[in-house]
Amino acid sequence: MPTERVETAAAAAQPANAPREIGWEHFPHGADIGVRGWGPSPARAFEQAALALTRIVTAAEVRPETEVEVACEAPDLELLLVEWLNAVVFEMAVRRMLFGRFAVTIEGEDGPGGVRLRGRLWGEPVDIARHAPAVEPKGATVTALRVAREPDDGRWSAACVVDV
Repeated sequence: MPTERVETAAAAAQPANAPREIGWEHFPHGADIGVRGWGPSPARAFEQAALALTRIVTAAEVRPETEVEVACEAPDLELLLVEWLNAVVFEMAVRRMLFGRFAVTIEGEDGPGGVRLRGRLWGEPVDIARHAPAVEPKGATVTALRVAREPDDGRWSAACVVDV
């Protein structure tokens, strides 16, 4: 299982103790793996959680050769995270691709009308030799599911456990 890892777009330019506006990490959970993304908005946190999902599979660079669009909806942000990550898992499986770049737009509010997500994924076909896939994610679960604004720094965090 991968060890906890934090990655940001500007990690090399930041001091080790500087707060990180966006990023992702893995957290252990039995035989499965937790993914957590964070950012200044729920959409950015969802993008980072998807990147953490990809990093379960490979540590190799994933080239943004092909764009894929997805859409999903749910009654609230937490269930929307599960739907989003499962949409990414589905696209990985049926297209035999990995994705390394994500763009998310979220509309609506928790409640009867629900929330809707439109996402774009950029990636490439799996290259077994170059990507050296470690595991195949089966799906996002509601275990350790949490989407919330952190009270200490105001960042949004999006986390759940992924069945592998």
